[in-house]
Amino acid sequence: MRRLLTTLMILLVVIVAGLSALVLLVNPNDFRDYLVRQVAARSDYQLKLDGPLRWHVWPQLSILSGRMTLTEPGAQAPLVKADNMRLDVALLPLLSHQLQVKQVMLKGAVIELTPQTEAAKDTQAPVAPRENTLPQAPEDKGWSFDISRLQVADSVLVFQHEGDEQVTVRDIKLQMEQDDHYQATVEFSGRVNRDQRDLNLSFNAKVDAGDYPHQLTATLENVTWQLQGADLPSQGIAGQGSLQANWQEDQKKLSFSNLQLTANDSSLGGAGSVTLADKPVWQLDLRSDKLNLDNLLSEASPADNTSASQQGQSQPRQQRPIIAEGNSKPDYSSLRGYSADISLAANQILWRGMDFTGVDVQASNDVGLLKVAKLQGKLDAGTMSLPGSLDARGDTPVSEFAPKLENIEIGTLLKAFDYPIELTGKLSLTGNFSGDKIDADNFRRSWQGDAQLQLKDSRAEGLNFQQLVQQAVERSTNVKAKENYDSATRLDNFETAMTLDHGQMKLSEMSGSSAMISLDGQGMLDLVKEEGDVRFNVRVLEGWQGESKLIDTLKKTAIPLRVYGKWTALNYSLQVDQVLRKQLQNEAKDRLKAWADKNQNTQSGKDLKKFLEKM
Repeated sequence: MRRLLTTLMILLVVIVAGLSALVLLVNPNDFRDYLVRQVAARSDYQLKLDGPLRWHVWPQLSILSGRMTLTEPGAQAPLVKADNMRLDVALLPLLSHQLQVKQVMLKGAVIELTPQTEAAKDTQAPVAPRENTLPQAPEDKGWSFDISRLQVADSVLVFQHEGDEQVTVRDIKLQMEQDDHYQATVEFSGRVNRDQRDLNLSFNAKVDAGDYPHQLTATLENVTWQLQGADLPSQGIAGQGSLQANWQEDQKKLSFSNLQLTANDSSLGGAGSVTLADKPVWQLDLRSDKLNLDNLLSEASPADNTSASQQGQSQPRQQRPIIAEGNSKPDYSSLRGYSADISLAANQILWRGMDFTGVDVQASNDVGLLKVAKLQGKLDAGTMSLPGSLDARGDTPVSEFAPKLENIEIGTLLKAFDYPIELTGKLSLTGNFSGDKIDADNFRRSWQGDAQLQLKDSRAEGLNFQQLVQQAVERSTNVKAKENYDSATRLDNFETAMTLDHGQMKLSEMSGSSAMISLDGQGMLDLVKEEGDVRFNVRVLEGWQGESKLIDTLKKTAIPLRVYGKWTALNYSLQVDQVLRKQLQNEAKDRLKAWADKNQNTQSGKDLKKFLEKM
């Protein structure tokens, strides 16, 4: 045992002595020019090392440097800046003054992918034909990542597309390992802060860099992300995902497939691509089992607002401050920056408390002209279609949509958009509407259009037209009505023509019927002030007690009924007395005329006939 310990101590002394001799005999600064030349030869990048190089022997034999920069040829600013760099090197090659780097570690690095850090283009350089099918020689492939390991810690990445705002990724931790066949594994985590929002992102990836920089493929797994901050749900948005990605340098095209992404209780999958140019071109083919927009967008559903209000637990969400800008951008101006073809098929979409199923979307954007060729789905056992367009190429956006609804529960729509009208029924609508911004408030205030509306099996709470008419008749005559305790007006069918003009909704050619009543009329609704003035002519067909000539007359007589005021406190007025008085006058006139015709040869008959003619 003593011999073993003695042997181990001797080996340790030899190793320490060898490393000490190596540190004394081999000067790491001898490799400075070699490193600079190798980087330039392989990539044309310019490596600059500030300060002397020094050894670090534990726990890994390494060369440490001070501040370093890496710059593309002709670039205005360095691509990479780091406070210090560590090169983990192999021991045995150093004995023959050969440098073999096993791992590069950058700490406190700033990586900038901006127009200022891009290489200057040589306009005199020859351009190779794109359709060249000859095999490439290794020296023609360009520089590939030729280090087995790379580690980046506590660093920052700044990237910017020309003309766009900068995006900064902070707290970067990157671990990358690569084999001789340029198959790499990557571990990444970082944080993006922008517009008072924080995005934390991490993932693992397997990268095939065998044909880099012409092509790069990667499989991203264990993607986890969390987004929190202003204009987001209080709990934020978080999820996991995976995808396969491919970059083609010649076409400047990034493609992805096998996308599997979750966001809170929503999911998204599919494939797509983007071709980078002055105006990027997107192609997206997406699908989803469930998209809960109420749990993703900042605006809570009406049902959630009501519940929170009743419980006294409504918590206002953090809002971004409004910054006054002299050169504020027009609404939807971001659509001008790209083109896109989008296809989305969703089994379920939840929005403003509405549960849509079988949703199919086909849309395209041509640098500001958004066309929605298809937007259809099912709601409450009915169907809906909402094709249209949004032209954002001018200073003021122009929106045009042609909705078509069939058997949609109108109560669901009224509740979703906060209209305080207690009305239910199956709505069918066909129309054309136009306006500027696409949101519920602007639809109320500034949109215009017209539509044909039909409502089946409707029930309007608060006023029972049949009951109002019959009670008024009972007060004016000896006619009795059957007891009716229902507080709603029911119609089997109701139709009207609707015209919308900046918040004023005109209802014309109204007609409705049921077994109990029949009505027609016209009116106006103010969507902004939430009030209206509608005039009906109501005939009560059933619900009278007994049989009489007056009841028969009432069944044929339309009673004027005016409903007006705030939607939450409606008023009404009936003109039963005037109608009954006029009816009695007409009946008396008819009887007198009949007596005058019967006695037309008498002086009394002649005088009565002249009197009736003057009336």
